[in-house]
Amino acid sequence: MTTPSATMRCRLEAQGYVGLSDEVMAEVGPWARLATGLCMTWVVVGTVLGSATMIWALMPIAALGAILPWHPFDLIYNHGIRHLLGKRPLPRHRAPRRFACSIATVWLAAAGYAFYSGATALGYILGGSLAVAAAFPTFTDFCIPSYFYGLMFGKVAPTPAEPKTT
Repeated sequence: MTTPSATMRCRLEAQGYVGLSDEVMAEVGPWARLATGLCMTWVVVGTVLGSATMIWALMPIAALGAILPWHPFDLIYNHGIRHLLGKRPLPRHRAPRRFACSIATVWLAAAGYAFYSGATALGYILGGSLAVAAAFPTFTDFCIPSYFYGLMFGKVAPTPAEPKTT
């Protein structure tokens, strides 16, 4: 059994992945990066192209990540990759990760509008900074909006209805 590092556990718990055993955390933790990695790549391409349409096309996906207890890109793992690898599904998203998706939705709206309205430099700044913000959880598990969620509302604890996954 692989044991996740204390840093990995702390950063994933800050995103709301709480109540997971070491085994589950080590197995699914790296796959929690898939959605942010795909979003980061999409934002990079849209920003490089200066495309409001491409940036705005990601908005409904980010908004669904804010509303639903899972990110739409998690479906790629949960209904595909994990079956090929014989792994467990990703846990549901909790409030910190949904908060991050809501921040991303607004950020995408602003970046897209900047490109659309001809404020190209602002579009590059907003798109580039969003790509950098998405790179943090993609490469390090540290999610900036989830961190601020924790500062504002406290750490997320497993709910009584959610049995601790062992």
